[in-house]
Amino acid sequence: MKYVKILFAVALVFTMCSAFSIKKSSSKTVYAFGISASFTDTTVYYTSIQILDSAKVSKDGFLVHREQYSYQLKSHLENSGVQENSTCMVYFSTNKKKLEKESARILSKYKKNKNTSVVQVEPDKFHFTKPEE
Repeated sequence: MKYVKILFAVALVFTMCSAFSIKKSSSKTVYAFGISASFTDTTVYYTSIQILDSAKVSKDGFLVHREQYSYQLKSHLENSGVQENSTCMVYFSTNKKKLEKESARILSKYKKNKNTSVVQVEPDKFHFTKPEE
């Protein structure tokens, strides 16, 4: 009887420890939008909020390969001849509502400046793609 209690206690501890160490396999959807500004141009370009395919957020809360997403926007604008020497930023979140508020806040700052024009990059011409690893 004593061995059965010990065996049961060990099995219970093992079950509890393994239950807390299992990682959640559900991946959250990541949303993002990009903004491109240049110090030599008064036009600011931005993208609509998009779903990033197979995007992951690191343990630290950063978008994995975020520099490649911003480079995609930069190269699109340069290749289409729209804006040269731009600085591109990618904003992301797993919560679309929060990202919409962030987008509105950032764009309103640019729109307050009367010398700056804000132009949306057409969604059918540019879409973020999964970076190659």
